[in-house]
Amino acid sequence: MWRLIVVAFLLSGCMPAYAAVPSDAQRYKRELIRSAHTIWGIDAPVATFAAQIHQESQWQADAQSPVGAKGLAQFMPTTASWISGAYPKTLADNAPYNPTWAMQALITYNQWHYNRINAATECDRWAYVLSAYNGGLGWVNRDRNKAKTLGLDPNMYWGMVETVNAGRSANNFKENRGYPQRIIYRWQPDYINNGWGLGVCND
Repeated sequence: MWRLIVVAFLLSGCMPAYAAVPSDAQRYKRELIRSAHTIWGIDAPVATFAAQIHQESQWQADAQSPVGAKGLAQFMPTTASWISGAYPKTLADNAPYNPTWAMQALITYNQWHYNRINAATECDRWAYVLSAYNGGLGWVNRDRNKAKTLGLDPNMYWGMVETVNAGRSANNFKENRGYPQRIIYRWQPDYINNGWGLGVCND
């Protein structure tokens, strides 16, 4: 019976179309926007970055995963060490638990992938970028190469390379394919509708 009550409530329109952004996120909104515009430019998809942080850590600056990923951006130690060396002017501190460092690192790492990935559309490109952030650019390239051998268009993620597994475990593949979906289509609308700026795949 209670399930019917909940469904009726949801269908009644009594709930907002989009969930509220967590209060922890509001603390970092201004800094994320500033960092995104500084690193990416005025057209930075701030709502996408916010949704990504939401997915990674639920905006918990002290978050640590069971496998050792740390901070808002959930950087693994090896990735944090690499990016701090690759961008010494801005990220040399290697401080994943520092919210400012973590947000700058997330944006920078996305940009690093974005500059190395071409795709049929911007939406496909962003799906590849997010997939690479989650699982590595090497796996993205392996999946694309395998897709090509199967007669699929390697420049199209959605419905094409999205379906191809070049060798990941079933759990890793499922997690990786859910990552762009959740960021773009589950969390990003919340941030767009709460005034966090631009997103991706809006067409």
